[in-house]
Amino acid sequence: MRHPTTHRFAITLFSLLWTTGLSAADKATVKEFITEPATLVSLGFEWRIDGDDNRNAIVSVSYRKKGEQAWKEGPPLLRIGNERINENALQYMTPNGFAGSIFELEPGTDYECRFVMSDPDGLAGKAEHFVTVRTRLEPTPAAGGKVYHVYPPGFNGQKQEPAFTGLLGAYYTGSSSSDNFNTYPARVQPGDTILVHAGIYKDDRHRYGGGLGTVSSGTYFLTQSGTAEKSIVIKSAGDGEAVFDGDGAYNLFNVMAANYNYFEGLTIRNTDLAFQGGLKNIIGSSGLTIKKCRFEDVGRAIYTDWSGSKDYYIADNVMIGRFNPNYLMGFTGRTWQNLPEFNPKLVSEYAVKVYGSGHVVAYNAIVNFHDGVDVATYGNPDGSPNPIRDRMPVSIDFYGNDISNVEDNCIEADGGAHNIRIFRNRCFNHGHRALSVQPMFGGPVYFIRNIVYHAPEGGAVKFTASSAGIVVYHNTLIAPVKPMLLAASNVHYRNNLILGKSETLETFAVETNTNYSSSDYNGFRPNEGAEFSFEWSSPPRTTRANFPGEAGKLPFQQQVQLESQTRERRRFKTLKEFSEATGQDRHSILIDYGAFMNVTPPGPDPRTLYKAADFDFQLRPGSVAVDAGIRLPGVNDDFTGRAPDLGAYEVGRPLPHYGPRP
Repeated sequence: MRHPTTHRFAITLFSLLWTTGLSAADKATVKEFITEPATLVSLGFEWRIDGDDNRNAIVSVSYRKKGEQAWKEGPPLLRIGNERINENALQYMTPNGFAGSIFELEPGTDYECRFVMSDPDGLAGKAEHFVTVRTRLEPTPAAGGKVYHVYPPGFNGQKQEPAFTGLLGAYYTGSSSSDNFNTYPARVQPGDTILVHAGIYKDDRHRYGGGLGTVSSGTYFLTQSGTAEKSIVIKSAGDGEAVFDGDGAYNLFNVMAANYNYFEGLTIRNTDLAFQGGLKNIIGSSGLTIKKCRFEDVGRAIYTDWSGSKDYYIADNVMIGRFNPNYLMGFTGRTWQNLPEFNPKLVSEYAVKVYGSGHVVAYNAIVNFHDGVDVATYGNPDGSPNPIRDRMPVSIDFYGNDISNVEDNCIEADGGAHNIRIFRNRCFNHGHRALSVQPMFGGPVYFIRNIVYHAPEGGAVKFTASSAGIVVYHNTLIAPVKPMLLAASNVHYRNNLILGKSETLETFAVETNTNYSSSDYNGFRPNEGAEFSFEWSSPPRTTRANFPGEAGKLPFQQQVQLESQTRERRRFKTLKEFSEATGQDRHSILIDYGAFMNVTPPGPDPRTLYKAADFDFQLRPGSVAVDAGIRLPGVNDDFTGRAPDLGAYEVGRPLPHYGPRP
C-alpha cells in the first residue's frame, strides 16, 4: 500500500546504517520523567535515559480525558540526545532521552497520559509511566473583587464611583508627578478590577508637579501582584476607546515586579516598548495577560527575557508597527541590496518576544515589524551544562496568529529548549525566511499546519546555528526550504507542500549534522532553470552524527567552513534522483499551483505586499496532493480520505481561524 495509515514519529530507520552488533551501550536505561507546565491546549513531556547509543528505542503515547474509558494515540516522543549546539557563545549538549507534546486538547481539563518505552536491545527500569495533568483555562476576571473607575484628565461627565483620574490614582492610593510619586502603597488587591473609561490618557510627563504620575519617564510602574485565580484586572469600561498614549516614552507599562496582571480592550500607542515584562538576570513577571488590545505606533509590543517568566497569555490583539505599510523591504540579502528603499531603520523590532515556560501567544494580527512573534534568543539555558529546571524555556505555544509585512521572520523559536509548538499560523510577506530556529536546545520545536507565502530572500525556513530537534508537519510553504550557514540536527519533514522561488532556485535543500534526520511524504514543485532542485548534505553515511568544532574556539565563519567540510554535499535535479540516492522522500510527489483552489506564485517585484484574502490554499478535490500523506498520530487523526492530505488544510475539514476572534 502506497500510503500506510500509521506512522511512528520516532525515526529509527537510520540505525540500519550502523548495524555492527549490539553492545551494552545500546540498551536503554530509564531515568527521570519530567512533566512540563501545561498550556491551554497542549501538554509537554521529557523522559531522560542512559544508553540507547544506536537510537532505536521508542516511546509510544496515549491519553484520555479523566473519567473516559477509551485511550487515544498521541504523537510518540521524539528521540533526542547528545546533539551539540555550537555557535558564538553557545555551547550545549542535548540531554539523552525523549521529549514531545500532546496537542489540540481542551482547556481546563484533566488528562491521563500513558507513556511506554521499548528498546529492541533491552530496557533497564520501569517501561511505563502514567501521569495526570490539567490544561489551563483562559484567564478571565475573577468575581467578587472591588471595582474602581478611571477617567482621563478633563473628563466632565457623570462618573461612576469610586472614581479616579488616571490609572495610577486607582492602582495605588494616590499619584503624584513630584518627588512623592513613589510614596503611595498599592490600593488594588488580587481579584480587583480597574475599569478604564473612554478617552485619551496622555501624561504631561515632562511637567513637574502635574499630570498622571508617570514623572519624566512616562512609564506606568505597576508592582502589585494578583494570583493565578485572581488577577489584578485593568480593562476598558466598554463606553468607548480607552487610549494610552506614551508621548514617545521608551516604556509605557512596566510589570516586571508584578505577577498576574491582566489587561483587556485598551489601545496603546506612541511608545518604543508597550509592556516590559522582564529582563535577563534581573527580574520578571509571570501570569501576564493581554487580550483584545490594540497597539499602534510601537517599537515593540510585549517583551520578557527573564527565564523565570511563566504562563503569559497574549491573545486576540492587533499589533501595528512602524515599518512602511505600503511595501515589503528586507534588512539583508541580495534580494534587497540594490533597491532604493533598502536598509530602513529598525523602527519596530518585534511584536512579541517571550522567554520562560508555559506562554501562549494566539490569534493576534501583526503587521509592519522586523519580527512577528519570537522566543527570546537568550543564550545557554541558565545553569548549563546542568540547567535549572524551573528556568528552562519549554512548553510555549504560538498559534492562530496572522502575521504580515515583517522585514525578517514571521515567527522565531530561537532560544527554546523543548516543546516549542508553532501551529496554525498564517505568514504573508516576509523579508528574510519566515520560520526561524536559531538555535533550539534539543527540541522538539514543532511547525504544524502553518501557511507561508512570499518570503523572497532565503525562503520559508531558517534552521541553523546547530539547532536540534525540528519537526515540520503539514505546512504549506509557498517559498523554498534552504539551508543557512551552520547545519541543524535531528530534523524531520512530513506531509508538507513546498513551492515557490527566492533569490536562488533550489526547492528543497537540507544541511544536517545527523544522519537520523529524515524527510518523506511531501509535495514539491521544482523551479524552472534551477541548477539543482534538491540537496541533502549530511555526514558520511557510516557516521551517525558529526558536530565539529567547539563553541568559542573558532570564529563564526571558520566554524561554518569546518562544518561544511565534514558533510557530504549531494545535489540533484529531479525528485527521483534525490530519492534513489539518499533514501529520503521515497513517497513524495511533484505538484503545481493547480493543486490549490486559488494560489498563484508571487510576482517578480519582492516589495509587493500580498493579501491573504486573495488566495485559497484549500486543495482541489482530486488533486495529487489529496490522500498523498501519511498518518501522524495525534496530528492528523481527522483525515477524511484514504490517507491524510498534504499541506496545511485537509479537504472536508473546517479552515483554521487566524487573527483576533470575535
